[in-house]
Amino acid sequence: MENRKINVKNALKYGDLYTRLSAAVMGLGMIGHKQIAKGIGVLVCEIAFIYYMINKGIHSLSMMPSLGTVEQGKVWNEAKQIYEYTTGDNSQQILLAGVVTLFVIAGIVALWILQMRHSYKLQKMIEEGEHVPTLKEDIRNLFDKNLHITLMTLPCVGILIFNIVPLVYMISMAFTTYSKEGDHLMLFDWDGINQFVRVLNLNGNIGRQFWHVLGWTIVWAIFATFLNYILGMILAMIINRKDTKGKAFWRFCFVLSIAVPQFVTLMIMNIMLQPSGAINVLLKELGLITTSLPFWSNKIWARITIIVINLWIGIPYTMLQVTGILQNIPGELYEAAKMDGAGPVKIFFRITLPYMLFVTTPYLIASFVGNINNFSVIYLLSGGGPTYVGDTAGQTDLLVTWLYKLTVDQQYYNIGAVIGIMTFVILTIVTLVTYRNSSSYKNEEAFM
Repeated sequence: MENRKINVKNALKYGDLYTRLSAAVMGLGMIGHKQIAKGIGVLVCEIAFIYYMINKGIHSLSMMPSLGTVEQGKVWNEAKQIYEYTTGDNSQQILLAGVVTLFVIAGIVALWILQMRHSYKLQKMIEEGEHVPTLKEDIRNLFDKNLHITLMTLPCVGILIFNIVPLVYMISMAFTTYSKEGDHLMLFDWDGINQFVRVLNLNGNIGRQFWHVLGWTIVWAIFATFLNYILGMILAMIINRKDTKGKAFWRFCFVLSIAVPQFVTLMIMNIMLQPSGAINVLLKELGLITTSLPFWSNKIWARITIIVINLWIGIPYTMLQVTGILQNIPGELYEAAKMDGAGPVKIFFRITLPYMLFVTTPYLIASFVGNINNFSVIYLLSGGGPTYVGDTAGQTDLLVTWLYKLTVDQQYYNIGAVIGIMTFVILTIVTLVTYRNSSSYKNEEAFM
């Protein structure tokens, strides 16, 4: 037999009767080629798919274009002398059922392709006189040379069910009128890209807020990432010096701040910086101020306060991250630099910083992405405020906290879905471009 590739095209063109019939009756090719149990399992999947489509799948797909048309009604019951509500269509359930059905169809198509290829493979093995594995041998292989399939199946299924399906459902909402605007919380319709235009439009209220929040999110992420990184590195270098006494004690002091749960620290800071909080009261008692400092009521004060408090929280983590790396920088580099007359500043920018950036670029990228999505710091400190009248976003809101407010607090689900998509796109571009242009990616073998 010619050495043909094992694919669906060749299976349909050169396959035997069993292989070709498996295009209609899935699993028949396996049954005819001595893998009966596996073939019956595939056939059961096809029967279950047909049953699902007849009972629910076809109806779900038919409702997808309209997302429902029957509104909830109110009818007067003469016998009971009360109004009774009639159940209308629920667009959320219709959309979710449609998305699930599309995934079920995609799954059965993938299974159809796999069983066609497998059936053709079995046919070639039989024609060439090779041994066809039995069910017992297949099961044994799943715990031996095919162990990766056994270990990865459950995580992949979990990612599909709990990540990919909800993500597609959320993305779909961005193209609908699902919002409290126009009372579209129960029954809504497709809206094309209108919500994207609305968010990106600088002349609209939502658009202005989006670009404002995006700008602050980027500024926050840059300050929160690089200030923590540089100051944490300097702190680690100071503690790591030969002349520093009590290194273990100083490290313990900073590690102790990590032991306190972050949300506790943030809530205490929020209370202490209130107009009647401990900081303002103490400053008034000392006669340094007469009116409370606007830590949370003024935009500039609030933003600076958040950045400073984040330094208190983040620097100890960075210190621990870079301490071990600093100790691994070859001492000969420092000795040679000192002999050439280089001072501490020049040594830092020519040796320490480049080495650290080479090693920790993936960590920096992860920190930058994490700070863009740093929900807890913003929400627990300022709540995103101050918020101007008529705005849905506050002056310290990040995209992620604004997304939370739009969906949980304000029920603008379609706009929230658009913000979620935009956040994903921005993070993807930043991560890929930054990493692929870094020395860590281009020169993985060695530093210098």
